[in-house]
Formats: sequence, structure tokens, C-alpha cells
Amino acid sequence: MSAVSARSETTIKDIARKAAVSYATVSRALNDKPGVRESTRRRIVALADALDYTPNAIARGLVKRQTHTLGLIIPDITNPFYPEVARGIEDAAAEAGYSIFLCNTNWERRRERQYLGLLAEKRVEGVIIAPIDELVGGVERALPRGVPAVYVANAPRDARASFVIIDNVRGGLLATEHLIQAGYRTVGFIGSPEDSTTMAARLAGYRRAMAEHGLPVLDRFIQLGNFRQQTGYEIIRRLIRDGEPPRAVFAENDLLALGVLQGVKECGRSVPGDLAVVGFDDIPFASFPEVQLSTVAQPKYEMGHRAVEVLLERLAAPEAPPRRILLEPKLVVRRSSV
Repeated sequence: MSAVSARSETTIKDIARKAAVSYATVSRALNDKPGVRESTRRRIVALADALDYTPNAIARGLVKRQTHTLGLIIPDITNPFYPEVARGIEDAAAEAGYSIFLCNTNWERRRERQYLGLLAEKRVEGVIIAPIDELVGGVERALPRGVPAVYVANAPRDARASFVIIDNVRGGLLATEHLIQAGYRTVGFIGSPEDSTTMAARLAGYRRAMAEHGLPVLDRFIQLGNFRQQTGYEIIRRLIRDGEPPRAVFAENDLLALGVLQGVKECGRSVPGDLAVVGFDDIPFASFPEVQLSTVAQPKYEMGHRAVEVLLERLAAPEAPPRRILLEPKLVVRRSSV
């Protein structure tokens, strides 16, 4: 998997200029074609080695309008959720003979648009993107005509879009029901910004579980911030400082949940004795012995693998209707909630 950069590379034109021969001669020499004297061939090959020339597969592919490359745009490479999705994408792409250009936006919409433009310059055949928000009209407009996109992890509102995501409503329901069934009657929700469909779906699952068990949803126990661990830490410390924290918290993702664990312990409280916690994603840190975070597991690798399958289907049949795949979540119970 390659990271996209603006690195300058040696081209056939550079070699031809230094060797004082035509582009065609360089091409024939490097591809071992007839019509080039052996001494000239050796001189061109030596120059190519000295200049660290690498054949440009993308340029070759332009003749057939095929580059066998795909773009992958994710919002946060430091979140352990995304590397596992990326691994599934890379493996599926490799099985189909494709390479991946990886771009990390750091949750910046400006960078998301810039990378779309750069991937277009790289002539990728399709793009898999974990969008920053569900409004993907700008994403679609930034892609050249005929270059399909498949969305992963966050479902867009666009009815024409193909995506592969988890059933987030059911995931939120599973997490909240587990806390209720464990005996907790005041359950809070800590999530990401309001413009996220992922947050909205998991919050809907939380609300549904509370309603089905006849428990009130208190506005002060629904707290939104960003996707970072620091947000969970700050929110739970504020709730504890205000004197009436919930007895349990469902955090929209595991990074937020890890922040909650840290904040509870720094306030001199215990988990789950004073406050139970459930996260979402089942990142590797969740199972560490000193963490033991209950969470809702996503099939991250499968999500990435299926996204490539859907994208290749779209390349083969551009006029086919969009594919929407909902994968099943799984509750994983650990020490943080029981």
C-alpha cells in the first residue's frame, strides 16, 4: 500500500535526453524489444539504473484506460479501527491484481477534497473512502466522470452511493441493552459530532434500548464532542465534577471509551464499581489486561474486503444499482461493565 505524495520521478524523457536518443529507442531498450544496438541498449539500461528509473505502470495503463490502482481515503490513521479496515482492502485489492494509494485526511474536509484531486491525477480506477460526514455530494463532484466511489464505515445520505458499514443501530442497541441487563438504570451516551450518520445511528440504538426498558433519556447524559480519546476524558470528568454522573456510559467508539476509563480513574472512582463503560469497534487496546473494555465488535477486515468487492463490481457494471451492505455487530463483554 502506497501513500500518495508529490515526489518527482525519473521518466523515459529524462533518460532519452541524457542518452541523446529518441523516447522510442529508450522504450525499446528497457522493454528488450528489437531495433536497438546492443551497445546502445547497455548504455540506456546503465543510465536507467543510475537515475533510479522505475517504469510508470500508471502511464502504461493510460493506453488501455486501466491503471489497476485504487484510492483509499481514511480520516484517522492513528485510530486502530482504520488500519484493520485498510488491511482488508489491501488484501482484497492484491488478490484482484490492484494496488492501493492510501490517503489520511486527519478529519479535515479540505484535505479530503485535495486527496480526491490528487487521486484523480494518479488515474485511479476507483476510490474507497471513509467519509468525514454523510454529505458526499462534494466528494462525488471531485471525482472524474466514470470513477466510482464506495463508502466504508460511515454511510452517506446520497441514495446513489454504494457502501459497506456495520448495522450501527443494532450495535447501539446491543451495547445499551447489555448495560441495562447488568442492572444499570442511568446510562449515558458519549459520541461524536452531530453531522455523523454513524453517531446518529448508534444514538438511535441507545434511545431504542432505553425506551424498550422504560428508562428515561436525560439530556445531560447525552454528550457530544469529537472522535478523540481526550473528548471522552474531558466529558466524564465534567460529569463527575458536576456531581451526578450516570452509573454507566455507552461511548460511540473505543477511543472515547478509553478516555472515559482514564477520566473515571483519575477522579478516584472505579470501573465498573462506580461507573460501567461499553465502547464500540473492539480495537486491539480494548482486550489489554489492564483495560478489559466491553465493546461492540465490528468485522473490520471483512468490511474492507467487501468494500473492494463492491467497487470491482461497479467497475465491471457501471450502470448497476448501488450496493448497500450492512454487517452484523457482536457484543464482547469484558471487565469494564460487569
